[in-house]
Amino acid sequence: ITLPDRDELRQPFRDICETLGLAGTILLSHEGINFFLAGSRKGIDSYLEFLAQDQRLADIPLKVSYSDTQPFRRMLVRLKTEIISLGRPEISPADFTGEEIAPQHLKAKLDADEDVVVLDTRNEYEIRIGTFEDAVDLNISSFRDFPDAINNLPEEMKEKEIIMFCTGGIRCEKASAVMLNAGFVNVKQLKGGVLGYFEECGGDHWDGDCFVFDRRVALNPQLEETDHELCFACREPLGQEELNSEDYVIGQSCPHCA
Repeated sequence: ITLPDRDELRQPFRDICETLGLAGTILLSHEGINFFLAGSRKGIDSYLEFLAQDQRLADIPLKVSYSDTQPFRRMLVRLKTEIISLGRPEISPADFTGEEIAPQHLKAKLDADEDVVVLDTRNEYEIRIGTFEDAVDLNISSFRDFPDAINNLPEEMKEKEIIMFCTGGIRCEKASAVMLNAGFVNVKQLKGGVLGYFEECGGDHWDGDCFVFDRRVALNPQLEETDHELCFACREPLGQEELNSEDYVIGQSCPHCA
């Protein structure tokens, strides 16, 4: 969707979230909206009713998970040039993007050991927490590195079926467009991302947990919070092995920054 009235939307969104006691982040861009919100069930339902009043936003796909605690510290409504920063203004998912593939369809392909390339579009620190078995890792530290990273893929991969994934599906809207623009002919994106796959298929063909961008740090395939933590100093996600390392000092350092 496009939101030419992006700036005018900021205050109404801020007001409704404060009224309903929600916390999290809403990103508003001329290219669309993205939000991560938490609150009471009644508050979230009321927010969705508010959202549905704008026909452009009425049918936005949602991913719902449950938490015993509030995973966000405050409520922010931010104006952004891009929902996910890529630095390539010629790439517009509203104009063209990769075909979606349902989680169950991907699972069926993996069950049958079909000749497909499963491509992880996420950052290196996210992939360390978990990824699909045999997924291609581009070893990037920022999504802005993605366009250059795919140039290093084998030329013959341009003719193969590529199924890419990210946490919730947002990054793949742009990543798939980048790949199509670069000459990859059969590019699909996992509908709902990893979290959507967990919801429908559990942990089949997945190794580890999934990093998330809130205080929960990571979720397992049952969509439950894990024991991962973030390093206070460098903000790297840490598993039990790293938390047990002699280089881990609470509030000071971890094996990645010591």
